[in-house]
Amino acid sequence: MSKLAATAAKAPSTSRLPDRIARAPLTGRPIVMTVHPHNPDTPLDARHLSRVLARYRSPDPARSALELTVTLVPFLATWAVAWWMLSHSIALAVVLALGNAAFLVRLFMIQHDCGHGSFFRSRQLCNWIGRAIGIVTLTPYDVWRETHAIHHATTGNLDRRGVGDLPTLTVAEYRAKGRVGRGLYRFVRHPLFLFGVVPFYSFFLQNRLPVGLMRAGWTYWLSVMATNAAIAAVLTTLLWFDGWEVVAFVFFPTMLLAASAGMWFFYVQHQFEHTFWNREENWNVQDAALGGSSHYDLPQPLRWITGNIGVHHVHHLASRIPFYRLPEVLRDHDALVQSNRVTLHESLSCARLALWDETERRLVTFAEAGRLPA
Repeated sequence: MSKLAATAAKAPSTSRLPDRIARAPLTGRPIVMTVHPHNPDTPLDARHLSRVLARYRSPDPARSALELTVTLVPFLATWAVAWWMLSHSIALAVVLALGNAAFLVRLFMIQHDCGHGSFFRSRQLCNWIGRAIGIVTLTPYDVWRETHAIHHATTGNLDRRGVGDLPTLTVAEYRAKGRVGRGLYRFVRHPLFLFGVVPFYSFFLQNRLPVGLMRAGWTYWLSVMATNAAIAAVLTTLLWFDGWEVVAFVFFPTMLLAASAGMWFFYVQHQFEHTFWNREENWNVQDAALGGSSHYDLPQPLRWITGNIGVHHVHHLASRIPFYRLPEVLRDHDALVQSNRVTLHESLSCARLALWDETERRLVTFAEAGRLPA
């Protein structure tokens, strides 16, 4: 069984994960208070917050329909104009296709909310909208929904890495590797690889199979094969009507930029200096949700494009909150505004972080790790 499937077996069942996080019982473990270094007088009790935030979970069907409309219609319109522009200027067509990546990122965020059952009150409606969007985002919805739920159930757990996260070694693990192993890890953590190669591999190649869930039942195979068939039908139609140019100069630029941008946003959501990692015996899901997820404080229009996913610490605490209600949470709870806050400028330095220092409890660069005592 693959590492993903093995981790899934160890993780709690994820079909009702958000509800169980909100109801998680208090254990004998000490409560971890998350404190932002710039706001040390504002401790946050993750378990209490997960209950308080439950009142924001109700979606507004009219608002959800509006958000879908104002994202899908401009996406299709821009696609059509870029296609038409091919006969006049390939360069302008590519520029339009690259700009359209913004709407594709937002469509993925809507698909993301559907996966959590937070976009509409009907789970079935969420699932079918998510599956339809998955054709556009090249993502088999049912496979992604399951692996993403496992990510929520295991994030920040050093003993359950490998599902829906980026490869992250501790300083001790990195030092224990040989020269080849350290070189390979440096290669994998290089920004050009993480935000160039990995997005292409994930969306264009890995998503064509239920990787990690191949023995988990026919549902995931059906999800992948049905998505692949729909994508093939779309591409065949495009090739039939306008040849390879529309695929090369409209389809690929939009997909590649959206995939790379999405990978960056996901990276900053969990790979910031004062994130949260713990061993199994000291880990619990609420503390990991609040401490291991950033508030990526983006300016407009990036907040709109990303569907407020930068409010990621709140999302992990209460994943059933629709993305358009996340600003309400920040408005009503000032302490969450500063908790794990990362600005756009500050996020650029996150790309250099690579190793978890279990002693200082922070992510460090390779250079910083080299200066740490053995």
